[in-house]
Amino acid sequence: MAQTQQTQPPVVEKKASMDDTQTRNLATLCHLGGLLGFLPPLIIWLLKKDDSPLIDDQGKEATNFQITMLICFIASWVLCFVFIGFVLLPIVGIFDLVMIIIASVKCSKGEKYRYPLAIRFLK
Repeated sequence: MAQTQQTQPPVVEKKASMDDTQTRNLATLCHLGGLLGFLPPLIIWLLKKDDSPLIDDQGKEATNFQITMLICFIASWVLCFVFIGFVLLPIVGIFDLVMIIIASVKCSKGEKYRYPLAIRFLK
């Protein structure tokens, strides 16, 4: 009698996925990184975008908003030569800070946040 040999399917090791808390923390860190400019959210997004849809979405959102704020700061600085920029610079700075705080709080709860007035460079 011929013996039938049963073969086991190969074991595929899964990459350890992040839990919900880690995902929310990294997505929140994307927003808080905006306090330092557009590079921290961009770096976090580039490194972790494939790990979670939330990090991918919120990383792009935070990066887009910070690039938009950079454009607004540059425009305000240029307008300082006609004195309008001296009024605009603090307004843009306060708006940026308030939006970062709101986005961070929402994101830490696991909610997706959309910044108002953000130009969507990354889609």
